[in-house]
Amino acid sequence: MTGPLQSAIMVEGLTKSFPGVRAVDALSFDVRAGEIFGLVGPDGAGKTTTLRMLAGIMPPDAGKATVAGFDVEHDPEGAKHALSYMPQRFGLYEDMTVDENIRFYADLFGVNKTERDSRSAQLLVAAGMSEFRKRLAGKLSGGMKQKLGLVCALIHRPKVILLDEPTTGVDPVSRRDFWRILYELVAEGVAILTSTAYLDEAERCHRVALMHQGKLLFCDTPANLKAQFGKGVLSITAVEPRRLRDELEDAEGISSLLLTGDGLHVVVDDAARRIPEFEARLKRANIPYDAIQQVAPSIEDLFVDAVGTGAAVHA
Repeated sequence: MTGPLQSAIMVEGLTKSFPGVRAVDALSFDVRAGEIFGLVGPDGAGKTTTLRMLAGIMPPDAGKATVAGFDVEHDPEGAKHALSYMPQRFGLYEDMTVDENIRFYADLFGVNKTERDSRSAQLLVAAGMSEFRKRLAGKLSGGMKQKLGLVCALIHRPKVILLDEPTTGVDPVSRRDFWRILYELVAEGVAILTSTAYLDEAERCHRVALMHQGKLLFCDTPANLKAQFGKGVLSITAVEPRRLRDELEDAEGISSLLLTGDGLHVVVDDAARRIPEFEARLKRANIPYDAIQQVAPSIEDLFVDAVGTGAAVHA
């Protein structure tokens, strides 16, 4: 992205509590027009509660949020005309066809027939669903239902889109189609706020807010977050990664360990110093491994390390 971008969503000190838990704790960030902004974190991080407050479904206990210039607490109807909210369980009608669902949402948003036909044709091509227009929504796969939900949510050309974990449980092909549509919307200047529990999806966002237990841990571009990490990450490949973890978890200089498919990611204070130490320790313990090498940090490494050390860094 180049050039200055206008903020389409502004969140200042947003807070929400339920009995026994503060779901969202003084959250502040902004989302710009023509940007994909990711709320990233595990279940219970506060992502869904944040999106519901921004959609005007749930009032905050404290703080302020505006969407497309409308205060979502005091003027929720004004905000609703500028945004589209796709919850985890989008309200498709399974006994209606793909076309009928699109027509229903177009009517709901006051979209005329000419615009509806043009827009739906464009979106269905992007979603790879043009040949399924007459199929009942209840007969679609999970991934196709999610894509149809997105088509319905976009039929009225909203300026702001709120997506709550839209790719959870979605097959890889549908997931790819979903993200392709999002990038096309960005080119049109739409602001997209999406939540996900998949940390690898954070890499696809222009900026991310990493959340844990209602608090903001980091907020910046993925590239900046990784560049400013300030620690080393070691990748250790082995056939017995859990045995490897058990041996190293109390070693000096480690701040977090993360099991991967073929080994372990270890966040350390000084990679050059710790590599020979770990090699010697594993040799003494007679634990086989293939290699220990320093690698670039991932968003997942940052998040696991921040949660493990209790760090709270705000950009």
